[in-house]
Amino acid sequence: MKGFSSDSRRETGMDQEKLIYFKGFLEGQLHNLLIEAGKTCSDMRHDRNGDFPDPTDRASLESDRNFLLRIKDRERKLILKVKEALDRIDNGTFGICETCGKSISEKRLMARPVTTLCIDCKTELEDLERKERLRGTKPKKKFPS
Repeated sequence: MKGFSSDSRRETGMDQEKLIYFKGFLEGQLHNLLIEAGKTCSDMRHDRNGDFPDPTDRASLESDRNFLLRIKDRERKLILKVKEALDRIDNGTFGICETCGKSISEKRLMARPVTTLCIDCKTELEDLERKERLRGTKPKKKFPS
């Protein structure tokens, strides 16, 4: 299986069984997200209920559509993160913090398998963002967001 060499196990500190578990979990999540995305696109193309003569009804429909599109945009971003996590499994860097290079705890990966930061680095980043928000400055975002 691609990406499950002894080198990648040594780099992540994670055994092959756990890598297979996370790969399967992420592939299932990706599959479900892609199915939902396809349904939404199809539903929005075939939805012809937007011909309301009442402005309030039209506004309500537009509000609902905007809310749905925001949710779908979040799902789109999650799809990208899941694909990146699968790539990290394949290239042997899954479970390694991109900031400090230490292993990300299995507990954290179970809660958020797409994470790229260990809990210490994430906490430090959130503290920095909070301080910058209080000062009125915006933190520089990495691309892509």
